[in-house]
Amino acid sequence: MDTEHQDGPVIKYDDLEDAYSFVSAAGLTEATAYICRKSGRIYWQSEEHGDEFESPEDLGDIDRYEEIPDKFELNLGKSLVFRFIGEFLPEHYEHVSGQFRSRGAYARFKDFLFGLGKLDDWYDFENSVTEDTLRRWAQEAGFVVE
Repeated sequence: MDTEHQDGPVIKYDDLEDAYSFVSAAGLTEATAYICRKSGRIYWQSEEHGDEFESPEDLGDIDRYEEIPDKFELNLGKSLVFRFIGEFLPEHYEHVSGQFRSRGAYARFKDFLFGLGKLDDWYDFENSVTEDTLRRWAQEAGFVVE
């Protein structure tokens, strides 16, 4: 969205969340997304998609664009799992900790929660904390999120 507000450019939360998901789910390929500090427009880049996304030549200019962080930069990866366990299932901390000592931990974690009937609680928690964190990040970066 290319709307400017007196407090900073306005961006839609859904657009911010989509870009965050894109950079967080990149896997083995490099993926980035930037928000224009003037217009609020979001630009995407990916090795996998090459020139598929339109972007300005000066996209890396930190004075003009803010790079959207991924889940690890915002501490929304493994630390979020342990925050959830600490708040809702502290008696299972050791078990979950053991799951995260090898690859495939998130799948095992979700299977474990499913078995406990807590998978929906995890998704609600993850979505709520992610939204709060993204909104706070955007505000601190000078954007208004609608």
